[in-house]
Amino acid sequence: MHDERKALIFALSAVLLWSTVATAFKITLRYMSPIQMLAAASVVSVVILFAIAALQGKLGAIWPTFRARPGYYLVLGLVNPLIYYLVLFKAYDLLPASLAQPLNYSWAITLTLMAALFLGQTIRRQDWIAAALGYFGVVIIATKGQLFSLQFDSPLGIGLALLSTLLWAGYWILNTKNAADPVVGILLSFVLSLPISLTLAGLTASWQGIPWQGWLAVSYVGLFEMGVTFMLWLSAMKYTQNTSRISNLIFISPFISLLLLATIIGETIHLSTLIGLMCIVVGLLIQQRTGKRDKPSAASASS
Repeated sequence: MHDERKALIFALSAVLLWSTVATAFKITLRYMSPIQMLAAASVVSVVILFAIAALQGKLGAIWPTFRARPGYYLVLGLVNPLIYYLVLFKAYDLLPASLAQPLNYSWAITLTLMAALFLGQTIRRQDWIAAALGYFGVVIIATKGQLFSLQFDSPLGIGLALLSTLLWAGYWILNTKNAADPVVGILLSFVLSLPISLTLAGLTASWQGIPWQGWLAVSYVGLFEMGVTFMLWLSAMKYTQNTSRISNLIFISPFISLLLLATIIGETIHLSTLIGLMCIVVGLLIQQRTGKRDKPSAASASS
């Protein structure tokens, strides 16, 4: 049953929560390494996703779904959450979040190009315009407006932030072959990757001495970046008759995120960041307003 009021409430809730995660990333990284952050957040996410699956009566589907395609779900889990979030968290560790977040936001444009390469989808003139605008925005952000100097504060951090867009787009391309329930599919990805992330964290870092602030922050990341917010967005998509209108709400997320980073973390928001982000957002809007094919991960644009 369609209910636009419920759809709007669910969508706005998801957008507001996603807007806070960049701030939560930086707070967590004060106390944990990227691999520790990934491992701890994944534990929280697995618990939350199991609870969601139980409430929806889907626990019985987990084993049959895995048994049908074990290798496929292992690959999904290696890409996301393992490699994707490890790369993303390291980018946030090396860069101000006010730079890393807008750069990662360009993943949807990357998806267009990768879908053409791997799925044979056509790139239209509007898509090339969107890609040009988006990556021009990336250059503005990465160089802090010094376009001709091409000097970066952290080339590795910039590279990792852009690599995260390839990984995220690649994950959703792999998901085009996934007919399973989305909650079950994501839960399997997290369950299969969890032993690896826990092992890596145990071998490379110590868990002793982490204060409660670190545990609280990483729990917030696991709960809202990887768990509950996904279900809020799916619920919004379920209740609405106008998917495009609801999806466009995601474009306010990076601007709220920058405001929170300036207010809570105290990061300086450069004018070049806002200009570059506007270029990326305009590019994404061009894709949406011209009948661009639906993107399954528009829900996670903040990642």
